[in-house]
Amino acid sequence: MDSEESSPTHAHGGRDLTTGSIPRQLVTFALPLLAGSAIQCAYTLVNRIWVGQFLGPEALAAITVTMQVTFVLVALANGLTMGSSILVSQFVGARNWEAVRRVVQSSVLLILILGGVLLVAGEIAAPALLRAINTPPEAWRLALPYMRIFIGAFPLVFTGFLTIALLRGTGDSLTPLYFQAAGVVINAILDPLLMLGWLGFPRLGLNGTAVGMLVGQTVTIVAFFVYLHRKKHLLSPDWRGLRPDWQMAKLTAKIGLPAGAQQLLVSLGGAVVITFVNRFGENATAGFGAAGQVDMVPFFVAMSFGMAVSVLAGQNIGAGRFARVRHTFWAGLALSGSLVTVFSLLAVTYPTGIMRLFVNPAHDPAPFAIGVEYLRIVGASYLFFAVMFAGVGVINGAGHTFVGTITTLVGLWLVRIPLAAYLSHRMDSVTGIWYAMVISFSVSMLLSVGYVLSGLWKRPIVKHGLAPAAEVAQAPQQSGVIEPL
Repeated sequence: MDSEESSPTHAHGGRDLTTGSIPRQLVTFALPLLAGSAIQCAYTLVNRIWVGQFLGPEALAAITVTMQVTFVLVALANGLTMGSSILVSQFVGARNWEAVRRVVQSSVLLILILGGVLLVAGEIAAPALLRAINTPPEAWRLALPYMRIFIGAFPLVFTGFLTIALLRGTGDSLTPLYFQAAGVVINAILDPLLMLGWLGFPRLGLNGTAVGMLVGQTVTIVAFFVYLHRKKHLLSPDWRGLRPDWQMAKLTAKIGLPAGAQQLLVSLGGAVVITFVNRFGENATAGFGAAGQVDMVPFFVAMSFGMAVSVLAGQNIGAGRFARVRHTFWAGLALSGSLVTVFSLLAVTYPTGIMRLFVNPAHDPAPFAIGVEYLRIVGASYLFFAVMFAGVGVINGAGHTFVGTITTLVGLWLVRIPLAAYLSHRMDSVTGIWYAMVISFSVSMLLSVGYVLSGLWKRPIVKHGLAPAAEVAQAPQQSGVIEPL
C-alpha cells in the first residue's frame, strides 16, 4: 500500500512524494522547514532583544513599522515564487522535466526584473510609505535609513526566495536549510558588531542590522547558485539562455499574481492595522512589535506544515492521486495542530515571562503591559493558524491561489480591519484590535477548510493528462501538458 512505501529520490533531484507514508513525508519535509523557521525566529528574537535592550523602544518601533512597509513591497515577489513552486511540484508529479526547466528559466528572469523595479520604486517612495502608516515621530528618524538599506537587498532576497521555493517544489526542503542557516549565522555575527561597533567595526546603530542582512544575503545567494551549478541540478538556471517564455510566464502569472495579490492584501492589511495601533502611541507600537514576535513561532510551525501539505498536494495532483491529497490535509492538520496548541498554552498562561525577553518592565512598563495583554488574547487563537494553513496548502497545491485571495479579502479586509477600527474606537483601547485579529483568524480558517471539504480543488489549473489515481501506478512516466490560457 502507498502508506507503507518509501519516497524515492528523483534522478533529477528532489523526492517523489506520490507514494509512501503521508505522515512520514509531511514530517520529513516539514522538519527542515521548521528548523529553518526556528533558526530565523531565533535570529529575529535575538535581534529584537539586542535592539530593545541596547537601542530602546524607538528602534524597536522603527523595525516594526519598517517591516510592515517592506512586507507590502515583497508581496508580489512572494506570489511569483509561490506560483513557480506550485508549477514545479505539479510538473515533478507528472514527470515533465522539460516543463520544470522552462519554469526555472522564466521565473528567474521575471524575479530579477521585478526585484529591480521594486528596488527603484521602494527607494523613491520610502518616505511617503512611512508617512502613510502614521509612523511615530520618534521612530521616523531611525526607520527611513533602515528601510532604504533593507530595500537595497531586494533583488538578492527575491532571488533567494525563488530558489528556495523551486527546490521545495521538487520535494527538497533540506538543501535550502543549509544555506538559510549559513545566512542567518552571518547575520547574527554581524548584527551586534555593526550595531554596537564592537571589534573595531563601525558603530551603525539600527542600520547595522540592515547592513548585516545585506551582506549575509549576498554571500548566501552566490553560494547557492554555485552549488546548483556544480551539481548540474535541474534547477540550475542557464544564465546565457534567460529569455522570455511567454506561455510559461502567463501560466506562472495566472497562479502567481493571485498569490501575490493575496500577500499584498495581507501586507497592506497589516499596514492598516498598525496605523490603528500607532494611534495609541509609541508604547502601543513597541508592545505590539515585541509581542508580535512571539506569534512568529506558532505561525511558522503552521506555515511549515502548510507548505509541506502544498508540495505533497501539488505532486499528487500532478500524478492524479486525489485520495492522497485528502489524507495529506488531515495528517497535516493533526501534526501541525498538536504542536501549535503547545505554544498557545504557553502564550496564554505565561505571557509575563515571555515579554521579559523583549521589554524590561522596570524601564518600560507600558509596552510590557500591552504586550502581555496581546499574548493573552491573540495567543488563544494560534490553533486557527494550523487549521487555516493546512487548508491553504491544498488550495495552493492545486494552483487555486485566487481562492486564497478571496479568503484573505474576506477575513482581513471585510472582518479584521473594520472590526479593529470599530472596537478600538468603541473600547477606546488598543485591546479592541486584538479581539478583531482573533475573530478574523477564525473566519479565514472556516473559509479555507470549507473550500477543501467541497472538493473543488480537484480541478487543477494545469491539465496533466494523467490517468485516474487507480491507474497512475501502471503509467507513472506520463508527462504533463501545459494547457493554453
